[in-house]
Amino acid sequence: MAATAYSTALLGGAGARLPAVAAAAPPSVLILRRGFSPLRLQDAPRLSLLRVKASSDDTSASAASGDELVDDLKAKWDAVENKSTVLTYAGGAIVGLWFSSVVVGAVNSLPLLPKIMELVGLGYTGWFVYRYLLFKESRKQLADDVESLKKSIAGAEEE
Repeated sequence: MAATAYSTALLGGAGARLPAVAAAAPPSVLILRRGFSPLRLQDAPRLSLLRVKASSDDTSASAASGDELVDDLKAKWDAVENKSTVLTYAGGAIVGLWFSSVVVGAVNSLPLLPKIMELVGLGYTGWFVYRYLLFKESRKQLADDVESLKKSIAGAEEE
């Protein structure tokens, strides 16, 4: 009965009935007449939603890895000699992130500047891809430059 009433409402009249086979077909399969106005969501029949919750039976493995992580962090923190320096750098990083967020928000509020900056970023990305990623030799050069930068940051001496 509901399918017949729904198909009748889709066709826009009480006199237009569908055969039983067409009434069982989903509404997207039905060919609608010209001048059809779609139904509002509250007029369509409601479908029940299925909710599924995934869970794990073995939660002890994640708890053990969490404890190992905390123990590892404690051991590394105890091994640090200059704790005040580390805290100063961490505080400086947080302030730097906050300040950059403020600057980006201010630039974003200007009318034309965000589009110009987007074009500059797109142009730089295109140049970087052409310069360093497109050809095999330039990719090798980029990998060598990254490795030398890592060594200079880590303080490792070249052999």
